[in-house]
Amino acid sequence: MAFNAKPYCSTTAKPPTPAAHRSPSGPSPCISVRAAAVSPRARHSAYGLSAAGNASSSTVRLRALAQRTRAQPQPPRRRPEYVPNRIDDPNYVRIFDTTLRDGEQSPGATMTSAEKLVVARQLARLGVDVIEAGFPASSPDDLDAVRSIAIEVGNPPPGDDGGAHVPVICGLSRCNRRDIDAAWEAVRHARRPRIHTFIATSEIHMQHKLRKTPDQVVAVAREMVAYARSLGCADVEFSPEDAGRSNREFLYHILEEVIKAGATTLNIPDTVGYTLPYEFGKLISDIKENTPGIENAIISTHCQNDLGLATANTLAGAHAGARQLEVTINGIGERAGNASLEEVVMAIKCRGELLDGLYTGINSQHITLTSKMVQEHSGLHVQPHKAIVGANAFAHESGIHQDGMLKYKGTYEIISPDDIGLARANEFGIVLGKLSGRHAVRSKLVELGYEISDKEFEDFFKRYKEVAEKKKRVTDEDIEALLSDEIFQPKVIWSLADVQATCGTLGLSTATVKLIGPDGEERIACSVGTGPVDAAHKAVDQIIQIPTVLREYGMTSVTEGIDAIATTRVVVTGDVANNSKHALTGHSFNRSFSGSGAAMDIVVSSVRAYLSALNKMCSFAGAARASSTEVPGSASVQRAE
Repeated sequence: MAFNAKPYCSTTAKPPTPAAHRSPSGPSPCISVRAAAVSPRARHSAYGLSAAGNASSSTVRLRALAQRTRAQPQPPRRRPEYVPNRIDDPNYVRIFDTTLRDGEQSPGATMTSAEKLVVARQLARLGVDVIEAGFPASSPDDLDAVRSIAIEVGNPPPGDDGGAHVPVICGLSRCNRRDIDAAWEAVRHARRPRIHTFIATSEIHMQHKLRKTPDQVVAVAREMVAYARSLGCADVEFSPEDAGRSNREFLYHILEEVIKAGATTLNIPDTVGYTLPYEFGKLISDIKENTPGIENAIISTHCQNDLGLATANTLAGAHAGARQLEVTINGIGERAGNASLEEVVMAIKCRGELLDGLYTGINSQHITLTSKMVQEHSGLHVQPHKAIVGANAFAHESGIHQDGMLKYKGTYEIISPDDIGLARANEFGIVLGKLSGRHAVRSKLVELGYEISDKEFEDFFKRYKEVAEKKKRVTDEDIEALLSDEIFQPKVIWSLADVQATCGTLGLSTATVKLIGPDGEERIACSVGTGPVDAAHKAVDQIIQIPTVLREYGMTSVTEGIDAIATTRVVVTGDVANNSKHALTGHSFNRSFSGSGAAMDIVVSSVRAYLSALNKMCSFAGAARASSTEVPGSASVQRAE
C-alpha cells in the first residue's frame, strides 16, 4: 500500500516529520511518505502511531515536537511585482475577487457603499490581487462606491513606506462606450486601475441575445478594447461570455484580435456552469496552445457553480495554465454562485505539489474574518457543512473521529483551523461573564481576530454587559453574534429605543415600538398582528412609512440552552426607485435588501433585523437620489449593441 498524500497540509500547524524520514539538517516542513523505501513499521510511525497501535515513548516525543512545530509558521513566498500582462514567477496565481460585483448580484445581497468599502478594505488585508469593485454603469450609487474603493483601497495608506499591499481595482463594463466611460471614471483614481469588458461569444448568445453575426461581435470587441486603452487604462481585461459553450476556432480568433487591440488579461468564463473539470482544463490548454499572441496576456478563469463544479473547474484551469482565478468569498453569486475563494486558495495551499507548485499571495489567516464579514453585510449565511468556513468544517462528533483527533489531529484534519484564522483556544484561561472588564473583553475580540475602533468597542461593550447580566457564561459564538449586530450594520438612520409585546391564546398580539429617527426625535407606535413579531413589524411600518414586502424571515439560535442569543435574518423589497441595471442582461431590476439582528428576546432580535434592512434601503435610496444628477448619462445604460 503506497502512501502518496500528506496526512496534514497545514503551514501553521504541521505535524513533525517522522524520524525515519528526517534529514540530517532537521525536520522537513512537510511530510511526504513513499512506500517504496518505507517499512510497514515506518509507515505506521509516519502517522504518529507505533506498529502495534499503542502510544510508544517515541510517539510521545513526536507529539511534543508537533506542539513546538505548530508555533513556527513558514514565511510566505514573495508576491511578484505586478505587471498587467505577465507574471515573472510562472508558479504564481493571481486571485481576482468579484464578491462586490458578481457576489452582490445574489438576491438579497445588496450592500451599501459604506459596506462595500469596509469589505474592500478587508479583501486588501486578505491579500487578493484584484478587487472587482462593481459595475459602475449599473447605477450612480454603484459608480460612487467603486470610485470610493479606488481612492481609499486602491492607493497606499498615508505614511506607507511601500510595504503595504495595494490591490488592482477593477470595474466591469459591457462592450459599449458608455459602460467603459463609467468604469474608467470610477477606477481611474486607483494606483492600478483596470477595466473589465465583455461580450457574448457562444452561438446561442450571439443569435438570441445580441442578434449579431460572429464578425460583428469580433469587430465590437476589438473596437471597445482599443477604446478602453485609448482612455489611458493600461490594464484591460476581456471576457468572451459563455466561453464554455463557444466554438473553439471562433474563440481563438476573437482572443487574438483583442490581444492585438491591447487586452492584457483574457478571462475564460464558464458562464452557466456547464463544463466538467477535464473539459474546462482542456479548454484552457487549447486556448494557450492555439491563440496567437497569448504569450502577451494572462489567462484567467471564471467558473459558475450550477453543477457544483466551480472550484474543481477553477483548479483544473489553473493546472492547465491559467494564472488568474476569479472567485468570491463564500462562493456567493448569481444562481448557484461562483468558485469559492477559500476553497480554491486552501486547495492550492494544501495540494500545491500536485498543481506543479502553484501558490497565491493570500494571507489565509484572514479567511474566517472575511467570510463572516461578507455573511453579515450581504445577509447570505453559509450552510454548516460549507467547506473551510462552515460551522461544522472543524467539528468532530463521531466517537471514532474524536478518538483519533485526541490522539493525533492529522487523523481527521488535513487543514489546521489556525490556518484560516479560526482560533478557539484561550491560552490565558479567560472565561467571560458579567464581571469581565473591558480589558478581558477586548483581549477576547483580538483573539477572535476582530480589530475595532474605540467608539465601536464602547458600543459593543454596552451590549455585552446587557447580555452578560442575563447569562452565566458568554461564549465566543455569543460575542460574534453581538459584534455582528452592533458593528456589521448599515448606516444607522432609524434606531431601536424600546419594544414591548404581549401575546398568547387569550387575545390579539400587540406591540409597542419606540424608534429614534434621523433627526434624533423619538417616535412611538402601537399595532396588533397575528403574532408578536408581526405586530412589532407593523408598528415599525407605521413610524417609518416605507412600503415594503417581507420576502424572507429566518431565525437561528447561536448556542444551545434556553438563554441562547437569537439571530434573525430578513429580506425585504420596496418601492424604492432606482436605476440599477443587471450586468449581463442590461435590464432594470428592483433590489432586495437583507438585514440581521441579534438579541436574547426573539421579538427584539426580529425588530433589529427589520430595521437593519430598512436602514440599508433608506441609505441606498438616499445615495441614489443624491448622485443621480452627478453622473451624466448614468440614468440609462444602453444594451451591448
